[in-house]
Amino acid sequence: MPTNSSSRSSTPSFFDAESVAYRKVALAACFGTFIEWYDFLTFATLAVHFAVLFFPTDDPVAGLLYSLATFGLGLVVRPLGAALFGSFGDRYGRRKVFIATIGIMGLATFAVGLLPTHAQWGWAATGMLLALRLIQGLAMGGEIGGANVYLAEHAPVERRGAMTSVLQWMGGLGILASTLQLVLLQTWLSEADFKSWGWRIPFLLSALLLLASVKARLALQESPVFEQLSQQHHTSSTPLRDCLTDRQTRARMALLFFCISAGGGLLFFCSQVYAPVFLKTVVKMNPVLVGWLTLAATLCLFPLTYACGALSDRIGRRPVVLAGLLLGTLSILPVYAGLQQFSHEPWLIFLLLLIPVLAVALVTGPQTALLSELFTARTRYTAVGLPHNLAAGWIGGLSPYMVTLVAEKSGSALVGLCYPAALLLVALVTGYFSLPETRGADLHI
Repeated sequence: MPTNSSSRSSTPSFFDAESVAYRKVALAACFGTFIEWYDFLTFATLAVHFAVLFFPTDDPVAGLLYSLATFGLGLVVRPLGAALFGSFGDRYGRRKVFIATIGIMGLATFAVGLLPTHAQWGWAATGMLLALRLIQGLAMGGEIGGANVYLAEHAPVERRGAMTSVLQWMGGLGILASTLQLVLLQTWLSEADFKSWGWRIPFLLSALLLLASVKARLALQESPVFEQLSQQHHTSSTPLRDCLTDRQTRARMALLFFCISAGGGLLFFCSQVYAPVFLKTVVKMNPVLVGWLTLAATLCLFPLTYACGALSDRIGRRPVVLAGLLLGTLSILPVYAGLQQFSHEPWLIFLLLLIPVLAVALVTGPQTALLSELFTARTRYTAVGLPHNLAAGWIGGLSPYMVTLVAEKSGSALVGLCYPAALLLVALVTGYFSLPETRGADLHI
């Protein structure tokens, strides 16, 4: 791909006008991803409470299954939101859709905190919860692709990997904020008060995040890439159809699905989601110690992600991403076997946890830049959002279920981890033979 040589003439300092303007763009873009993860984990953590609050209490097991299914529906509809809002973003502009998705998602999250319970309104309350979850999922589908594209199209080409890597911090920050808030609420409130009204607080407080995010996004300008397309009357009137009928775009969407997004999602699951569950339930470690160890490992993810994004600016996206997929493929089973073997050595546990954390950073550090660099400007929003959300729902979203299912059938938690390890191998092989080098791509093309 061609390189915008004029962008390479000088490296902007942290305090110059270009960097200050970009920080405003990055802050506005990251808010949405932060809210997404904040909502994601809050809803998942409260699934047990929602089973009682929004479903009949005569069958607790059925209520929990219904609650988990409601949570899962948000993942199922995300690809539909990506297709819908992605098409709007390619036709009418990144900024307009960017504001709409965060507004819709934030209002739906806030409204969950206002819902009546099943005991008050019966199945009407259940229906409203389901409707809000569907709305959240649709908006999230449009939000993720938009944040990636908008941030990448504003970043200076020579630092695009490093400066867009901050978007990947939001998953960890959202998890930390949600977890900390729920722990504090359950510590300060009695169990009865939390079940009665305390569970509403995380959703109602999201209004503050929403207001700050909308204010930040209203102050933004349209993406310079879309401005150029619009001035040249070169925007696509049928972005989704154009993506699916163009051979190269279609092939790269498949590459994004099977390799980059699937690999990043699986590694994040193995590193950030399943590790504490494994340590608590299989290794039988003290939950408090597990919390501190996983918190420390998560904090290490932030500088590592930035460093890997910066590394991709120097040596290219391809070798960094492939290194992460290779490390993940080779290390998942040995790392978890080590967690079992060295359960009485906290420092060894921490060092083992850092291995999948590094693999996550190697894949996700360059990811935001790489996703946009793969596609042409006319259909970029749609081409990025659709396969990325499909991978999040179909591969990342199914990972907890599949790992648990394989482990239960085999009688071994380690055997269950063969599922993500096998898919990571598929991602690695796909990337090795198909992933192009995109560093320095001109996003105006």
